[in-house]
Amino acid sequence: MEKQALEQLNQAVQVLLKDARTQVLAAMGQTLTIDEKTSRKDLVTNVDRSNENFLVQRLRQLDPQARILAEEGLGDQVETLAGHVWIVDPIDGTMNFVHQRNHFAMMIGLYIDGEPTLGYIYDVMADKLYAGGPIVGVTLNERPLPAPRDAPLAEGLFGASGPLLIHNKYQMQTIAQTSLGPRILGSAGVQISQVLAGELVGYLSYLRPWDFAAGRVLAESLGLVVSQVDGTPVNMLSSGAVLVATKSAQRAILAIVK
Repeated sequence: MEKQALEQLNQAVQVLLKDARTQVLAAMGQTLTIDEKTSRKDLVTNVDRSNENFLVQRLRQLDPQARILAEEGLGDQVETLAGHVWIVDPIDGTMNFVHQRNHFAMMIGLYIDGEPTLGYIYDVMADKLYAGGPIVGVTLNERPLPAPRDAPLAEGLFGASGPLLIHNKYQMQTIAQTSLGPRILGSAGVQISQVLAGELVGYLSYLRPWDFAAGRVLAESLGLVVSQVDGTPVNMLSSGAVLVATKSAQRAILAIVK
């Protein structure tokens, strides 16, 4: 797409997300319908589903020829990244949404022929909207977001997955001990946004495509690295242990993992 068209689309998606936030905040004052997906720790609510439906329908209006991969299954069956593919997480951190009414995000990523093009992470309760991509630049609430310092692992806080840390998967305990300390929040979107802002030097968790699609666009646009935990490229249509980090922190983490 031409830069001007991308800039217009970028603005339109930010408006869409702000409209979605208004609806989510209104729904939080009502009784939630809560279901388990795979376990009692993997929840879905009526708000996840209604917000996904809202986002998917609005994205179809903005980009009619695109295909949409959405967490709760209200999009399309996407098996390749050919053409325009939007990847949507309507509520990232549903457990937090249910029990804390805080620390959750909405996320959208656009990939064009496999290339990360536009990304959005909206920390709903903090009202922080990270938006943009490599061509249009990255903003926080419409103001340019500077690239974070390339801080090493030993000089920063590290965003950890609770289960990976508890069970010491991928040497997570050593990674945490090497850093200035682990931080666990329960929302990939919020913790990736903290890496974007320079508040964390990295974040490692087992993630599905909708958990990291938006974050990858934004992180790589700011000079951060996104890879699997062994340093190999991520696959946008499959799940895995995904690392988002500064380049210096990634080198240290790969040395620990290997």
